[in-house]
Amino acid sequence: MIGRAVIAGAMLAPLLIAFAQPASAVPPTREEIAQWCTDAEDTSHCNRLIEAQQLKRLPGLATRNGGDLKVTLFPSGSTTFTDVDDIHGGLSYSLWDNLSSINAVIVSATREDRTTYTILLRANGRKFDLPAEPVLSPDRAHIVTADFCAKDCSDEVAVWKVSRDAVTKVASWKPSPAWSDAVITWKDADTLAIDYTAMGEADAKSQERKLGDKVWQTGTAR
Repeated sequence: MIGRAVIAGAMLAPLLIAFAQPASAVPPTREEIAQWCTDAEDTSHCNRLIEAQQLKRLPGLATRNGGDLKVTLFPSGSTTFTDVDDIHGGLSYSLWDNLSSINAVIVSATREDRTTYTILLRANGRKFDLPAEPVLSPDRAHIVTADFCAKDCSDEVAVWKVSRDAVTKVASWKPSPAWSDAVITWKDADTLAIDYTAMGEADAKSQERKLGDKVWQTGTAR
């Protein structure tokens, strides 16, 4: 007969693992950003103000020490993002979000007024640079990015495959005419819901796009 202590230990183990992981946070909403960044001096300062709020939401995940952002890995170790001061305006890093369902952390990287993102896989410490904020699919198999702006953007929607060891770009789509802005969510694991504004227009429009649609380039998104 299996002892009660063994049964209790088996039941407790998943709980210990759960408590060892920082809570999963939602990324900051546009309303929160507007509120937190009311007195921000620039984009970099705004992202640091966002980080201050996320550090409260995610205790134990990361710490800030001057220009160093130290992020804990799981199950062990840590990775430090260090700000860069150079003639090109410098580069600053800020904690953005925690994707606990894939054991990853999102860090924003700001140079002047341009912000990109880095996804850090906490299992192995590997980093993957992304052009825009990543949005995880419901089945945790993909992330999507929408990188649109007036200048210096890729002007494309991209789908990336997520595994334990890597994040790999598998498909992209450049809409025509180009967009000036886009917000993307997942309707389901195979369908993107897109709110976008075409370049030169004021009114936003909406559409849905399947991962299997013919518009995607560079392989398939499955």
